[in-house]
Amino acid sequence: MTQDSGHKVSIKIMDKEYLIGCPDGAEAELFASADYLDKKMREVRDSGKVLGLERVAVMAALNISHELIKSKEQQREKVEERIQRLGEKIDHSMARMSASENIDSND
Repeated sequence: MTQDSGHKVSIKIMDKEYLIGCPDGAEAELFASADYLDKKMREVRDSGKVLGLERVAVMAALNISHELIKSKEQQREKVEERIQRLGEKIDHSMARMSASENIDSND
């Protein structure tokens, strides 16, 4: 979400209200993002290991960033596996076609 958007939307994170710029039609995404951030910040705060709102926010941001990086890596691995499987299928099909052509030419 960028702050230079069309209209302002009020969100609440850790019992503090923020007025955020939001493009038309993106309110649901903004609210979902705010809810997710609020949940993650409360998890960090409730762990009792981090004090202060700013530190809680930084730790929550780091956790969310880590989740995003892991998710992207998992998606990349899935794509690579699928590409490898498709390559194997192509190789098998090509081998079958080649074998079939060899049989036809020997007749």
